[in-house]
Amino acid sequence: MTALTLSTAGAATLRADALVVGVAKGAKGPVVAPGAEAVDKAFDGKLATVLETLGASGAEGEVTKLPAPAGLKVPVVIAVGLGSVPEKDAAFDAEALRRAAGSAARALAGSKKAGFALPVASVEDAEAVAEGALLGAYAFTVYQGGENKLASKDKKNGNGPKSPLAEVALLGTKPRDKAFKAAADRAVAVVEEINRARDLINTPPNDLYPESFAAVATAAGKEHGIKVQVLDEKALVKGGFGGLLGVGQGSTHGPRLVKLAYTHPKAEKTLALVGKGITYDSGGISLKPAGHNETMKCDMSGAAAVFATVVAAARLGLRVNVTGWLALAENMPSGNATRPGDVLHMYSGKTVEVLNTDAEGRLVLADALTRACEENPDAIVDVATLTGAMVLALGHRTFGIMANDDAFRTSIHEIAEEVGEASWPMPLPADLRKGMDSPTADIANMGERMGGGLVAGLFLQEFVGEGIAWAHLDIAGPAFHEGAPYGYTPKGGTGSAVRTLVKLAERTAAGDLG
Repeated sequence: MTALTLSTAGAATLRADALVVGVAKGAKGPVVAPGAEAVDKAFDGKLATVLETLGASGAEGEVTKLPAPAGLKVPVVIAVGLGSVPEKDAAFDAEALRRAAGSAARALAGSKKAGFALPVASVEDAEAVAEGALLGAYAFTVYQGGENKLASKDKKNGNGPKSPLAEVALLGTKPRDKAFKAAADRAVAVVEEINRARDLINTPPNDLYPESFAAVATAAGKEHGIKVQVLDEKALVKGGFGGLLGVGQGSTHGPRLVKLAYTHPKAEKTLALVGKGITYDSGGISLKPAGHNETMKCDMSGAAAVFATVVAAARLGLRVNVTGWLALAENMPSGNATRPGDVLHMYSGKTVEVLNTDAEGRLVLADALTRACEENPDAIVDVATLTGAMVLALGHRTFGIMANDDAFRTSIHEIAEEVGEASWPMPLPADLRKGMDSPTADIANMGERMGGGLVAGLFLQEFVGEGIAWAHLDIAGPAFHEGAPYGYTPKGGTGSAVRTLVKLAERTAAGDLG
């Protein structure tokens, strides 16, 4: 991963491949942002004029490359847009800093070192710039190049994939200040785990299936002192995990339930996280239509987010117990696959009539939720790419939050907004529950078509123990980005919800959630 250093050098004296400065959108044109004073001086105070001449406005995501003038030790200056100039005495929004740093880092692919002289008015600003730059520098190139001679030749000729920016030097900080160092260390730990989640999401399903995912989790557990337990098919049969078994029985790759337990000796609270881990979703017998299968390797994004969060909590040494449950299965059609009309006997003891085998995520989550609740955590959050209905409701960049406790839902929404992850609180209307009534079983896995994302949430709520605060994050929209990269968001897996869950764990450790 890209290295992060807190540099003691000034913008005029730093030796690097490029220097990144901020430019904001003012009422009369671009305005040079704080942190770029030395660069502006090198341009004889005319940096804003030069940028405007080149068509720059300071709009968010805008990147303008300039040859550096005499007086600077770098060959290139990159001016990145921060959006509108803040109101008087206000600082730039942290998310604007993240996105600007991410845009710059993406533009610097192939470079060895770049200095980031963006506005850093506080420790929080420094952490935001660090996060954005490290997230933006991500690239998934595992399957590109390799031993392929033609690909290797392309890379030598500059036509192959470029390596991510190798080093981010953060200027305007206090390297010897404990708070700045802690912020930098936190940014590195969290982003490394987000990028681990991204790698898992981007890995093709012929290489990532329940057993191999469980192996990755086991290895990480050994490395970071996390206790890992893996329930294989025999253990799932013995335990009566009918949801996981029913979804996974059509595949040659059997299902797994993975428990990761990070504990702190002085923890007073326990947070349980449950992730949907469908390593590939064909829809099963209710086969997905053409055009909807190509990205279904991403249907384990919830499990990837939970896994990354538990490891991040361990790396940060948070004073809270965090237990992650990865509900892993591959949903395939075959002669052994669950059929529409089949009835599954769930771990909870309830029976579920399967009306649509493509509504499989709620089935594996139901088993994992029931098991997680048996340990009586103080709160439980499940994360899943659960419904296309949530994408229709909130678009591709916002995830929905449902909960059995309004205050808990509000807290998670506020945390998500604070860390820069777009989210929206959603209801669980009681009238939609009736649509899941089954004449054959205790409940059906489908209900009314309208409000399908809420119906899925109501289904999951049936498997949450009494008295436990529970929230459901439907990340179907932002988990996998199919368009062009923007800000710090790459094409492919995004690591959605990890920042929210890590901050939730930190708040729980601090006792801020009651």
